[in-house]
Amino acid sequence: MSIETVPKTSRAAVLTAHGEPLEIRELPIPTELEPGALLVKIEAATVCGSDLHLWDGSLAGSQALSLPVIPGHEMVGSVVRIGEGAERDTFGQPLRAGDRICFTHASCNQCEHCRLDNQPTLCANRQYYMFTSCAQAPYLVGGFAEYCYVFQNSGRVKVPDEVPTEWASAASCALRTVVHSFDRIGRLNPWETVVIQGSGPLGLFATALADHLGAERVITIGAPEDRLKIATSFGATDIVSIADAPEPQDRIDAVRGLLGGRGADVVFEFSGARTAFTEGLGMVKEGGRYMVTGQIDGPGKEVPVRPGFITRQQLTIMGTWSGHIAEYRKALQFMKNTRRRYDFGTLVPHRYPLEQATEALTRMRAQRDIKPVLVPHVTAAQVST
Repeated sequence: MSIETVPKTSRAAVLTAHGEPLEIRELPIPTELEPGALLVKIEAATVCGSDLHLWDGSLAGSQALSLPVIPGHEMVGSVVRIGEGAERDTFGQPLRAGDRICFTHASCNQCEHCRLDNQPTLCANRQYYMFTSCAQAPYLVGGFAEYCYVFQNSGRVKVPDEVPTEWASAASCALRTVVHSFDRIGRLNPWETVVIQGSGPLGLFATALADHLGAERVITIGAPEDRLKIATSFGATDIVSIADAPEPQDRIDAVRGLLGGRGADVVFEFSGARTAFTEGLGMVKEGGRYMVTGQIDGPGKEVPVRPGFITRQQLTIMGTWSGHIAEYRKALQFMKNTRRRYDFGTLVPHRYPLEQATEALTRMRAQRDIKPVLVPHVTAAQVST
């Protein structure tokens, strides 16, 4: 059913060539929805590091794609059209006109990963936002647009009233990925030490979550200085600046120096840096746990590793890819419940209209913005005021 008057076309910032400015195009808005599908008006789309790598072409090794595509996969949309059977979110909450939702990529719900393993993020038949061509129906398959089509198999969850839209958008990829990583690594105990590699959005969210879960000591590694200050405000007991420890061994020595020569109980890799994996191996204690989340695949990403070291140290090493709707909900609940303890607004202070999507990507690449926010229905003049 239709909730409000919707135009026939939607503006979208479209990637037509890697490294080139995004092109503003008018794309058709689907008038008919599949059963279970929704149409939403994008209220905010935060820029993810994956969007940046999609733009510059370095993400090509991790996922097949066919240009043109609409970047953006972490976003909040308000409901404007509801397909048959889509009147509730995944958790049974009714959906009405104007409700804000976050939503997932779409898994098939039929394959072995979906049904037997309960790991839908590994679904081989998954429909992805930002990787699906916008040259064919349903066209609006990315967050850098005025409207977006919610696939019929996409999980969806209502955003709590207490969570600001920009925060919720960041939760729908960066924080839900962190939540997934923490879920997979297992319980954190109050006597354990945690190292967070990276002070980007994932690393900062992870710092807050490790603090909230009661880790005895949280060491965050990264740069620049303003991000490390946020890490401290989010609960980091110690920070290691890349400026002060420019080489991998410097950072390993710094962490072990802080811990009296020992490694950490748990290390999380959220930096994406090529050398981070081997560094992390040097930071984790014997019998410790190591979660690798920030790495992307592709040529030139290989690093030398001695498998015997992993054997002798009896390490547990795991990886995490994306997140399912349960992690989205947990991420939003974490924000709701800790919004007075952690100022998540420090991660998303700058807003951009759709026409400035390329500038937002450029600023993120230059580390001038931690997480830019696109507001497709707002003009440049409105943003400046």
